[in-house]
Amino acid sequence: MKDHARHYGLDARELTRLRAFHCIRVAGQISRTDIARELDSSPATVTAACGALLEAGLIREVDAERIDSGQRGRPRVMLEVNGEALAVAGIKVARHAIHVTIVDFKGVEIGSHLSPLAVSCMPAEALVRAVRQALDDALAALDLSVDAVAGAALGLPGFINGETSFMHWSSSVEERNVDFGPLFARHLPCPAFLENDANLVAKAEQFFGEGRGLHNFLVVTIEHGVGMGIVQNGQLYRGERGCGAEFGHMKVQFEGALCQCGQRGCLEAYVGDYALIRDASVGRQSDAHKSLTDILESARAGDRLSGEVLERASKILGVALASLVNLFDPQHIVIARLRPRFDDVHTQAMMEALRRNTVQVDAPLPGITVRNLDESMWARGAAAHGIEMVSIMKIRAGRDQDAA
Repeated sequence: MKDHARHYGLDARELTRLRAFHCIRVAGQISRTDIARELDSSPATVTAACGALLEAGLIREVDAERIDSGQRGRPRVMLEVNGEALAVAGIKVARHAIHVTIVDFKGVEIGSHLSPLAVSCMPAEALVRAVRQALDDALAALDLSVDAVAGAALGLPGFINGETSFMHWSSSVEERNVDFGPLFARHLPCPAFLENDANLVAKAEQFFGEGRGLHNFLVVTIEHGVGMGIVQNGQLYRGERGCGAEFGHMKVQFEGALCQCGQRGCLEAYVGDYALIRDASVGRQSDAHKSLTDILESARAGDRLSGEVLERASKILGVALASLVNLFDPQHIVIARLRPRFDDVHTQAMMEALRRNTVQVDAPLPGITVRNLDESMWARGAAAHGIEMVSIMKIRAGRDQDAA
């Protein structure tokens, strides 16, 4: 949370309010006394912070049920996020569609909508216009007013600075080095925030999935490319330039295969969907593979090249994952794949390579979850990020009221 103070200009009082809000959000329901204990802060400080959050409408009080019938006096007052306060849009730009999910301020889904994309890469301004159309279509389908949305968070693949909405490079955008802030202000009806899509999956896992209650975990996403989100000490790690955790562009072969980023030897140039399709189509003409499903079906039918490509990719990924364990020693790793389910033999090859290349100590490996990933997980992560950013906006807006 100290990073929020540095990057978003929060003073000490505002940071305490944000920390209290985050504590309430994670807990679901919690008392002021327990918040003070969690934050290692004084009851008076927490009471003041929660008072400001109540006044802003971000949280509300609820009476906890008595633990037993013998309890006397008033029931303990609990605090929870006010889900009815605001709505937030989480938006994921994929290669062939834009997925929009609208949630309330608790993160409970109100509804979602999928808008097809004619092309997978376009100019930045055209992309933002397409996002606006997708948002309008989603709101119309859900019978919601555009005024109901307090903020939107947009997930893109690539090198993204989520603290400034600056994109250094993305496979979805024709240009490099684009500041999306002015484009959002010009075309979108509400405050909007840009973030790397793998970071958004980490956010989703932190609030809704395997990362709940964990302080240190990793999320690796595998689709057209490879991404990673890092949560350390309960916070998303981005690096100094906002471009940290680019696991897919870790080099696994000197001057190796060409990656879509323009460099050679990147991990995703061996395990990303486009790399598998390329390698499994070598020497083929009319019967070249068009999708990962084609490769899997061909391997199951006994095609030697397809089987070798899948086996090599599984082993390379396992070695790369072992490097993550050796570097971070996380509590858990989630491997999320937007692709057909791999056969067990390939998952086993990945896990064996991971185990064989991890530093051997007398302790178990971190937990590993391999899950299929759909666009809604990204959009829910984007919505979680949007809730956090809108909260920061509302907390900063209270500065003028405090001064008055």
